[in-house]
Amino acid sequence: MSDLPTTVSYSSFRAAIDAFLLDRLQSKLDKLQPDDPARPDLIADHQRGPWLKDAARRVKQIQAVTHSLKPIHPDARGTNLYVEPATLPTLNELGSHALGSNFASDVVGNAAALDVYKLLKLVAGGRSLLQALTANDASALQALSDDPAEARSCRDALVGLTVAREAGVSSHVLAKQLYWLTGDDATDNAQYHLLLPLHATSLAHAVYEEIQDARFGEANKLARQARREGAPHDGVYREYHVAVQQMGGTKPQNISQLNSERRGNNYLFASLPPIWKIQHSSLPAYVPSIFTRTFGARVSVRATLHKLTKFLQSNPPPNMNTREKVRNRIDQLADEMVIYAGELLQFPGGWSRDAAFDDLADHEKLWLDPLRCELPEEGEFAGRWEFMDWPAKVGNAFALWLNEQLRKQSLDAGDAGLREWRRVLLGEDHAWVQQLRQLRERLNAPQAIPFRQTHDELAVSRMGK
Repeated sequence: MSDLPTTVSYSSFRAAIDAFLLDRLQSKLDKLQPDDPARPDLIADHQRGPWLKDAARRVKQIQAVTHSLKPIHPDARGTNLYVEPATLPTLNELGSHALGSNFASDVVGNAAALDVYKLLKLVAGGRSLLQALTANDASALQALSDDPAEARSCRDALVGLTVAREAGVSSHVLAKQLYWLTGDDATDNAQYHLLLPLHATSLAHAVYEEIQDARFGEANKLARQARREGAPHDGVYREYHVAVQQMGGTKPQNISQLNSERRGNNYLFASLPPIWKIQHSSLPAYVPSIFTRTFGARVSVRATLHKLTKFLQSNPPPNMNTREKVRNRIDQLADEMVIYAGELLQFPGGWSRDAAFDDLADHEKLWLDPLRCELPEEGEFAGRWEFMDWPAKVGNAFALWLNEQLRKQSLDAGDAGLREWRRVLLGEDHAWVQQLRQLRERLNAPQAIPFRQTHDELAVSRMGK
């Protein structure tokens, strides 16, 4: 395009401003015919001096905010606030204060004037133009105009973007309001404050960016792939379960600038505390072992078993990578034993004395009902628990159960598998052993765990071949 310069330097605020105006002009000229009579006026309007003068006039139509009223109701008219998060009180709860100095301010007002805010977001030397002008940076002032008085006048108008409007604090019939009791007498109207909730738009944008990175970011993509394949990974895998609230319909810019950048999408977390539910059916009633039915019926256990058998049925090569993947799946199954035993700790100690658990193997009663040791009349049970011959029996039961699950899928692990499954569970570094050590500390038992294996256990292992 012959009307425009062909080279632009981005090394200063002035160059950044010129490039910004050039880009805006180009997008508009592309829509005109080469001989359109409007071209000269359009080019003149997008020169730095005239455009900045017009921007200084139009900036009054918009306001920088961190807490906005528009998301409460798009037709509400009232107060919006710009409060730097670092100046807010620090709380234990998640709030805008957690953003510190790293936050994105939003803009509300006339959508036709949002281009002024885009100008102020231009960055040079690690700072935005708005930050530089607020700090009275000399290079930013010179970028506005060669005339110091004109530059100062333009600067004062532009930084007014973050200043509260002179009309003062106000609400609106479409805004939400809440009477909050500040005293002790709910019948005394004087003991109430009227609160006007606002949308924490800067915090909402930070949440949006975090979730977008978790969904589409390269680092989490690699972690997700490793999790899916059961492969080792040094990073952290992030996953969020959210709802999406659409704001602004087909015109999200009418709500705010950041809402427009999110295409109207706002993520919502559940606002309820977690509710932990342990059903009575979780107790292993009327079974000789949890491995008979209870443990294998857990959804997470079934899912892990399915992944393990599917991998083994693919006939993987007998190498280190294959062994590592199998070990990871066995670790996950062993972890499920830790989780299951931890859930049963929420029941009062001594539940295994009920007649419904008469058939349950003694070593599993010792494992799953350790708090029974704390009952004064259970000295004999506590003595057997401290003797610690039962962990090896639990390890054998786990190994036999796993071999049986693989055999059902025509996968024969044999004696080597039995030894490996048992070794994984009883390994010193495994969470199951760590859980046992924590229980021994709670029950004032010696920390040493001698995983004894009796002749009877060996016989059971041979029977399971």
